[in-house]
Amino acid sequence: MARRIVKGIEVEVSSGNVFADLNLPDADKLKIKSGLVIEIARAIRKLGLTQEEAGRRMGIPQPKVSALLRGDFANLSERKLMDCLNRLGYDIEITVKPTTEPVGHLTLAVA
Repeated sequence: MARRIVKGIEVEVSSGNVFADLNLPDADKLKIKSGLVIEIARAIRKLGLTQEEAGRRMGIPQPKVSALLRGDFANLSERKLMDCLNRLGYDIEITVKPTTEPVGHLTLAVA
């Protein structure tokens, strides 16, 4: 990881994926899942839903909504998180394209 000096303090420059910076397994998946969770939280706020109402719309119990909004999303798959966003009125598009790198990457783009 690159290092630089900012106001006399040595800092490490992020790769753009905090999970990879922390050397966590499945860092790309964690980045995608956390991005989906952020969008779910934004949607719930935008729609003015209670956790109970959001849970009914998303098809999950209120305690799971509460855990999700606290950042505990390990028990939910990427597919389930995408389904939650769909049920909150969001479209999801998946684009597959070749890469110049030996191994491709997962990316979440929010419009």
